Amino acid sequence: MRRSVQLAWVLTLLTSLCSAADLAHLRNGFTIRHDRREVIGDKTRLYTAGGFVEVPTEEIVDYEHDDISQPAPELNTTKTIPEHVAEASKSTGIDPDFLNSVIHHESGFNPRAVSKKGAKGLMQLMPQTADQLGVRDSFDPGQNIQGGAAYLRQLLELYHGDAQKALAAYNAGPHRVQQYNGVPPYNETRAYVAGIIREYNRKKLEEQKATKVQKVPANKKTVPSPKSAAKKSPVSKPAS
Repeated sequence: MRRSVQLAWVLTLLTSLCSAADLAHLRNGFTIRHDRREVIGDKTRLYTAGGFVEVPTEEIVDYEHDDISQPAPELNTTKTIPEHVAEASKSTGIDPDFLNSVIHHESGFNPRAVSKKGAKGLMQLMPQTADQLGVRDSFDPGQNIQGGAAYLRQLLELYHGDAQKALAAYNAGPHRVQQYNGVPPYNETRAYVAGIIREYNRKKLEEQKATKVQKVPANKKTVPSPKSAAKKSPVSKPAS
């Protein structure tokens, strides 16, 4: 009897520990729910239900205790993020490097990222947008990436392949792009658009250099042109 009581007490303790969590508020507006944390050098490791996320300690504004029990949604662990990106690229015709650049700037590849405005997951889908796209679980990497890529495809078609306007609409909303007839004069939006395009172009230039190195004979030297730039469109015809 005494052993049963002790076992019940241990199970109760474990249940309370599992439901208790903290919220880390970041400078970029994201909130990361975690069970525990550990400072490692200049970074803080936040342990979540799906593993851990490391962020620069200086980027954490403060912590807030979360008493609400929120069972972590089951993630699709059968495929990796690159595999989900590849599938979304195939179905939407958007270059996977472009999708990866968007994910990097949206969430830092954190599937559980939540912004202060309520955007969720890898591609930071707002609840209303997720509903319109048929995304039932924004924390599921596959659903989130497919939904975000589909939305980007819609915007790219709306602006006739203009990546700057499409990204601006993804960040600030199509109504703002229409209002200003282009990228809105918001520092956040302009930095967002420029950052993604710069990262995407860098990847394309690296690909071009790698291709040239493979084609050039070993005894022949070349000098890269200072005017070279990646001009490949991030969108093509989606696979049928």
